[in-house]
Amino acid sequence: MLAVDVKNIKKTFISKQDTVEAVKDVSFHVKQGEIFGLLGPNGAGKSTTILMLTTLLSITEGSASILGIDVATKDKEVREKIGVALQDTGIDNLLTGHELFFTTCRLWGYSKKDSEVRTNELLELVGLTEAADRRVKTYSGGMKRRLDLGLSLVHSPEILFLDEPTTGLDPGSRRVLWDEIKRLRNNGVTVILTTQYLEEADELADRIAIIDEGLVVAEGTSDELKASIGGDVITFAFNHNDDLKNAKNILTNSVQEKNELRITVEDGASRIPGYLKDLSNQGVEVSSVSANKPTLDDVFLEVTGYRLEGSESSQQAKQKSKR
Repeated sequence: MLAVDVKNIKKTFISKQDTVEAVKDVSFHVKQGEIFGLLGPNGAGKSTTILMLTTLLSITEGSASILGIDVATKDKEVREKIGVALQDTGIDNLLTGHELFFTTCRLWGYSKKDSEVRTNELLELVGLTEAADRRVKTYSGGMKRRLDLGLSLVHSPEILFLDEPTTGLDPGSRRVLWDEIKRLRNNGVTVILTTQYLEEADELADRIAIIDEGLVVAEGTSDELKASIGGDVITFAFNHNDDLKNAKNILTNSVQEKNELRITVEDGASRIPGYLKDLSNQGVEVSSVSANKPTLDDVFLEVTGYRLEGSESSQQAKQKSKR
C-alpha cells in the first residue's frame, strides 16, 4: 500500500475579481518509509498541495489518498494518520516547551500520566529537554522549528508533512533539523516535505518532484534527475559582451546566463580544446572554462528554463529560455 497516492489534483481559487489556478495538475505517489520532496520556488503550488493532502483545503479536481484512505471523503480518518508542521503554526509563545507538549498530548486524548511520559520523550527526541521550562518566546528560530516538529509527532503519525521546515534557519540549525528528519525516516515514519532549497532536496529526499507553476515537471531520485540531462555541463565565462555575443553565435546550442554560456555534451573535458580553438579562431576571448557533472540546479534549469532563486548560480529573475 502506498503512503500517499495523488492523481491529477487541482486547486482553483475563485473570487469576484479573479480566478487563480494555484495547482493545475499534480500527480505523484510516495512509498511507505521514504522521504519525498516537493521542490520548487515560492508560488509554485507546493504549500497548496500540502494543504489539500492534509485536509486543510478542499480538492477542486482529482483525487488523493493517505494509506488508502480518501482525503476528500474520510478527512477525520486521514488526520489520525498524519502529522503536519506548516510554515506558520501560531505556537503560543507564552507557554513553556513542556506545557505545549503536555497540552497537545491531552488534546490527543492521552491521560495525565501518559501525557507526561510522552512529553518527556518528545522533548528528548527534538533536543529540547534542557529548554523545557523556558517560555517559547525565548527560543531561537531553530529551536522553534524543532518544537513544531515535535508537536506534529505527539500522536505517533505514520506520515509526516513538513512545509518548508528549514526556511529562515541558519546552516547549523538547518543541519540539526535534517538529522532529525532522517532519524524519523529511519524509524519508519514517511516524510513528505516541501522545499525551495536544492541542497535540502538533494540531501534528504529519496525521491523528488519538481513543481513549477502548479505542475509536476520532473520526478525521480536525485541521481535519476541528474542523469536525465546526460553528459557534462561545460561553462564558458567572458569578460566582454562582444565576446559573449560572438561566442553565442558559434556555440549555437548553448544557454546564456549573465556573462556565461553553458552547453551540455558527452565527455565534456575532451571537448573543451576543440571549442576553445573554434572560439579563438573567431577572435573570441574566453576568461574561464570548466566542465562538471550535472547538478540538481542544472536539472531545475533544464525542466523550467530558469534557476531556482537562491541557488548557487542564480541571483537573477526568471528567464524562460528553454533549451
